[in-house]
Amino acid sequence: MRYINNRAHFTIAEIQREFKISRATAIRDINEIQALGFPLTTELGRGGGYHVLQNQYLPAVRFTPEELKAIFISFIASRNSQLPYLHNRRSITEKLIGIASQTQQDELIELNNILLFENTNPANPNLLELDDAAPAELNQLISLAVRNKHLRLTYEMSPGWPQLMDVFLLHIFNSNARWLAEVYDFDTDEFRYLPVELLRDSAISEQEMKWSEQEILSKKRLGARESNLVVRLDKTGIQRFKRMHPPGIILSFTGMFQSSGVFNVHLDVTDVETLAYYVDWLLFLGRGVEFERIPAELRTMLEERLGRPPVF
Repeated sequence: MRYINNRAHFTIAEIQREFKISRATAIRDINEIQALGFPLTTELGRGGGYHVLQNQYLPAVRFTPEELKAIFISFIASRNSQLPYLHNRRSITEKLIGIASQTQQDELIELNNILLFENTNPANPNLLELDDAAPAELNQLISLAVRNKHLRLTYEMSPGWPQLMDVFLLHIFNSNARWLAEVYDFDTDEFRYLPVELLRDSAISEQEMKWSEQEILSKKRLGARESNLVVRLDKTGIQRFKRMHPPGIILSFTGMFQSSGVFNVHLDVTDVETLAYYVDWLLFLGRGVEFERIPAELRTMLEERLGRPPVF
């Protein structure tokens, strides 16, 4: 049905080739599909075949009990994660509940009571609770970025002091329950992480790009090679990294089943406050942290805190 739905016209021979079936089987299957209500018309003759009267039509989707549970559990797991398109997600959840049988609804309610995920609220048994709230600008930013990543943003770091920015958007991601936009700022020639809740009036830029996308990505790769902090993590460190990490740090997995990983970052060694933050965070990651590269200033602060040199 999906194959047919994506074509305005098809023939029996095409169905035979696509699904490697006999002519009789193809005709029987098409007749069954027509009996389900699929709007097909037959055209006889040498160049004939079938036409789809109303393209993009598919019968109602039917979920198995296990598929319905899988979708519902994914929604429970994502609760409080500030996902975009919250209104749509809420309506989808209501539709899932609506198509479930009474037995299935009872099972979903019980799943909601049994399963706990990080940041969920066990005190609230409301089945349809989706209490996350994404920033107002998030949906607009996503809608623009899929069309063109060269954007004009209004960034209001302090109320009443808007800053108009010409940027190239690299990623939109959620870090520590906060949505951030990773951008290359053409005016300052630097990569920045902007909180989405401080953005407004996003639009596609009308200016000419100073650098191509490939040139911007090359700049980012060059910056990564110049990182002065390179850290390897064990499984415990990876789990703690996922719970909390500074914005913009990307963890690359190096072992099977995410058993080990590595990240790199360039630290400003003159920023004592940032170094102190990294000391606290690196200690939080656990004893499995190993350093391939570390600034002398950060190493000294870690030694003072640990009373011994960090592991290399």
